[in-house]
Amino acid sequence: MHFVSTRVITGDVARLVDFYERATGVRASWANEDFAELRTASATLAIGSTRTVPLFAPGSAHPADNRSVIIEFLVDDVDALYQNLTGFVEEFVNEPTTMPWGNRALLLRDPDGNLVNFFTPVTPAAIEKIAR
Repeated sequence: MHFVSTRVITGDVARLVDFYERATGVRASWANEDFAELRTASATLAIGSTRTVPLFAPGSAHPADNRSVIIEFLVDDVDALYQNLTGFVEEFVNEPTTMPWGNRALLLRDPDGNLVNFFTPVTPAAIEKIAR
């Protein structure tokens, strides 16, 4: 089995894609106006319109309703990213903070309120873990 992507359902695909393109520097690949993907070497963030939900099961997903999942991105320099996103991101949950497990993390909310964590390993143990 291979874990390949996480899909976020939204009422405004273009707005959310624009946010993630700017925050990550990754250009989206659009299938149509209801679906786009931001692909990285290790995973894909898929963004789908509420119009796609009935294709799976009507009412099974609700946009801007997440309070349990954090979307995470490994970045080279979380402090530089924070400076770059200041003035663009509407809600930072925290500024870059070194976590007990050795990652320096920046937690924010995307335009739909989803939590997004950008992190950089900074301790030898955290760096080694990512290198595996």
